[in-house]
Amino acid sequence: MTKGPGLSVNTPPNEQNSSRVPGLFLKNSSRVPGHFLGKLGGVLGSLFESGDRVGFVCLVAVLALLACAEPEPTRVAEGREPALLEALIGDDVAAQEAALAEIEAAQDDRFIAPLIELVRAGQLGIAGRQAYNQRIVSLERLAGQSLGGDWYGWAEWYGGTELGAPPGFASWKGRLLAPLDPSYPDLLTDDAPARLRVAEIDWGGVPIDGIPPLEHPPHVSADQADHMQDEEPVFGVTIGAESRAYPLRILDWHELANDTLGGKPFSLVYCTLCGSGIAYDARVPGREEPLDFGTSGFLYRSNKLMYDRATRTLWNQLTGRPVLGPLAAEEIELDMLPAVVATWGEWRARHPETTVLTLDTGHQRPYRLGEPYGAYFASREKLFPVYESRAELRPKERVFGLWRDGAAHAWPLGLLIEEKLRNDTLGDMPIVLLATSGRIEVEGTNEQAGPVRYDAGGSVRAYQTPAPGFRLGPDAATLLDDEGRRWKLTEAALEGPDGARAPRIPGTLAYWFAWQGFHPETELTLPEE
Repeated sequence: MTKGPGLSVNTPPNEQNSSRVPGLFLKNSSRVPGHFLGKLGGVLGSLFESGDRVGFVCLVAVLALLACAEPEPTRVAEGREPALLEALIGDDVAAQEAALAEIEAAQDDRFIAPLIELVRAGQLGIAGRQAYNQRIVSLERLAGQSLGGDWYGWAEWYGGTELGAPPGFASWKGRLLAPLDPSYPDLLTDDAPARLRVAEIDWGGVPIDGIPPLEHPPHVSADQADHMQDEEPVFGVTIGAESRAYPLRILDWHELANDTLGGKPFSLVYCTLCGSGIAYDARVPGREEPLDFGTSGFLYRSNKLMYDRATRTLWNQLTGRPVLGPLAAEEIELDMLPAVVATWGEWRARHPETTVLTLDTGHQRPYRLGEPYGAYFASREKLFPVYESRAELRPKERVFGLWRDGAAHAWPLGLLIEEKLRNDTLGDMPIVLLATSGRIEVEGTNEQAGPVRYDAGGSVRAYQTPAPGFRLGPDAATLLDDEGRRWKLTEAALEGPDGARAPRIPGTLAYWFAWQGFHPETELTLPEE
């Protein structure tokens, strides 16, 4: 096996895109135009050919100093930003063109963000088409990229930069998107504490709760579940003495379930685009009432941004952290609860006392395998732009990821399924990973694509062990340690001799593009060549 952090992510983002940039990128993204470089090259060549080695060396030294210097960013006049932002979305074409000319003259790259927003807004029909082409010309000049009206390409490129946005941008963006949902100006505001770049928030195609969450959905016992098929995938959650299955063909339509299990309020949040379903404890220290979550309609790096209805703070689905809004000012992280992707047959066999959601959700949806995302699951393509800093795996290869105390580690699902049991580490913590049930293959029907076949993941469980050296036992519910002692497998822990416990470490399946997008320094274990 080869283990390691993979590709370096310390390369300045603009250098990672330098093959697409006509000109030299210096420190902090200052740009030297190509025609200027040509003149410098001519001067250097003349000095070298003339034998003026002293002049040649001096000019090279000056250029080296320039490359290492902290350049002064160019800006429009202080205080002009709000007026320029408003001009860009106004109906006065002359005012738009004047604003673009002023921004270009200042070479103020903070306006790249709003100009990219306007590429998509124009295509969505929520910003006027007036001066649409001129805005793209100005965007290309500011960015040094030739991407035309390719919003996807622009957004992906921007994700690999460290560019900022002008003052007032967040509220401006909220107003720009208000035709999509009149509440968006309340979610995107300049006054809200932020732990992300608002420029990287994308509209996912639906308004707030346009994908309706399930609120304490009805459920039945396993022996009453005539609507279930043994081979279909479910999310399995056990809290305390209660277990419940959440069929993916239902969650594919709702992506979020606020529920209570074992007396504990929790939210099962499923990002279909990332292939990640995570159960979070809805209780937050310092708050009397548990949080109740909804769907914002926004994405960040193609990851679902949920919001809590108490404070209307946006939260990252993959990390459980508040990222924009009142609670983003606090050091909060939702506690993950153990959850697993399994077939209904497997889950029911392990937990015969389980309950399972019924199809009586209160919503009219075709709850069949393959709808609505079967074609996406079957494809290797992403739907929304994500800048990828690492390329060891295909973007939509499934990995199982763990993170704790600043350490993140991912394993390809195929590797874990092949090995069935793996002793490894998360940071310095010894762990054991179990994936004994194989990969779940789904055959379904999609209204647009017709018959589809796709991988829905597989069961992976991770436990913190007292020492490495665990191996499979005589049956599916038993492991043996390096001394041959028996440990019983439960959803909460491995239960060993003399009351010893190896607690479960909650993790998640996810597509590689999503995992590396939020854990760029992750350790990644790859199969041997």
